[in-house]
Amino acid sequence: MILMADLIDGSENVSVHGIFNWIFLLLIFSIITVIANYVGYKHPMQDSLVGMGILSLITLVGVWMERKLPLNISSIIYISVIGIVLAFPTMPTSEFVSYYVSKVELMSIVTVFLAYVGIGMGKSWNEFKALGWRAIIITILVIASTYLGSAIVAHIVLVMTGVPA
Repeated sequence: MILMADLIDGSENVSVHGIFNWIFLLLIFSIITVIANYVGYKHPMQDSLVGMGILSLITLVGVWMERKLPLNISSIIYISVIGIVLAFPTMPTSEFVSYYVSKVELMSIVTVFLAYVGIGMGKSWNEFKALGWRAIIITILVIASTYLGSAIVAHIVLVMTGVPA
């Protein structure tokens, strides 16, 4: 059986077996996220489950497109474009997609994802240690810089739109 880490790094070929592994991974991820979303934010489980279903389906299509189309484009781009198109205000899917996906809090998704990443790092701890102390410093600087940059951009946008910061 394929490991979940193989699914994340993209090494799984798109086959019936590979798609079922992706579906299994996304199903587990969705169930845990829906529970976290209910416990943490009190969103109805049914709405969150539909929202996670939409996000999972978009993810599956994006991953499939990356592997099947002859273009050298990352699945993240496909996933983003599909999501934007489905939620675009003039699209007939807009209200449905926007309503249900808005019932899934970003922090619920991120918490589950980071837990999975932590498990993955624990599995390859020797490889991580081989990178040395410099890699830890660089990682901390990258994370801090990304956070700070995002906060600055958010503040500028809030000030420009007149929202009190």
